[in-house]
Amino acid sequence: MNRVVIVGASAGGLATAEALRRLGYQGGLTLIGGEEHLPYDRPPLSKQILTGEWQPDRLPLRRPEDIDALGLDLRLGMTATGLDTARRTVALADGTRVSYDALVIATGVRPRGLPGTEGLAGVHTLRTLEDALAFKARLRPGRRLVIVGAGFIGAEAAAVARGLRVEVTLLEAAPLPLAQAVGEQAGEFLAQIHRDHGVRLHTGAKVAGILGAEGEVTGVGLADGTVLPSDDVLVAIGSLPNTEWLGGSGLIVDNGLVCDEFSAAAPGVYGVGDVARWHNPLFGTAMRIEHRTNAAEQGMAVARNLLNPDARRPFAPVPYFWSDQYGMRIQAYGYLRGHDEALVMEHDPAQRRLLVAYRTGDRLAGALAVGLPPKTVRALRALVAAGTAWESAASDAAAA
Repeated sequence: MNRVVIVGASAGGLATAEALRRLGYQGGLTLIGGEEHLPYDRPPLSKQILTGEWQPDRLPLRRPEDIDALGLDLRLGMTATGLDTARRTVALADGTRVSYDALVIATGVRPRGLPGTEGLAGVHTLRTLEDALAFKARLRPGRRLVIVGAGFIGAEAAAVARGLRVEVTLLEAAPLPLAQAVGEQAGEFLAQIHRDHGVRLHTGAKVAGILGAEGEVTGVGLADGTVLPSDDVLVAIGSLPNTEWLGGSGLIVDNGLVCDEFSAAAPGVYGVGDVARWHNPLFGTAMRIEHRTNAAEQGMAVARNLLNPDARRPFAPVPYFWSDQYGMRIQAYGYLRGHDEALVMEHDPAQRRLLVAYRTGDRLAGALAVGLPPKTVRALRALVAAGTAWESAASDAAAA
């Protein structure tokens, strides 16, 4: 194997490159990234960058000299436009083609937009450093912000904006924020925290359109005729995997790049990070995880499988995510979506403490904790990883 090409220069792509070198790969290694920046950390964009606690120079995942030490053919500010798996070449936007012996696809996702908002000043999404800086510049005391979508990005932005004394209205199409993922009890707990901090939360809200005048946003119109005046609108309604460039390649795309339990999409082609939808044998289901920890772990697993094709190991992690809101850390282990039962084991709104265990079939599938000590959360992860039967999970979790 003389040349590995990695398309996508964020956390997953970088983790793959580093792991390949650490495991002894000395061949050619090309890393292609659509942004001009060296690989940087995205979670702080909706937290520390918006608050001003961090400056952009804290975001890079590695120092320039550490990147140089990897001996990369580094192509930043360049996007992939096509893939020929028969000839084993990746086409780039500048018209060149890059040959590979093995290919890692780590192209991530992009935010979903709302139609009719193109070119309208004051309408934001939050994915890149430039997005975060443009949004941050508008967050000033007394300004009116409407956030469309109460998922974790929208919720984190709402918490930051309230800390900056911005008037915030948070819109959610579902009856409760995040209920589909974390259950009704946890959704109501999180909703109340936002209300307690002065956020005007509208659930069951259907957006009819974004209103503007003279090129500037002026408000959000709802399907029931309500108009919410605003100086800024953050659209946080989920994301789309960056897979369009794979059209005609023969690879299967269905809510991401479809991969097997080894994260392989085809012989010599692997998926990593937000773009990859792979079969996780620990949970017996296909999943696509948009969290930084998963991207890094999957990159390392793919590097091992690339270098040891006769001893490949399934990628079977316990997914982990966290969110920081109002000085409160929310942590979850496991796969919460599609759960059959959510059991509230601790609920203390006054102390901002919550513990929920999730059942899928006859096993503990995950747990969500707010305001609990790290030891407790780690113990819950071990129960999920062990495939603990639901009958004993409650008592084991309580003892933890």
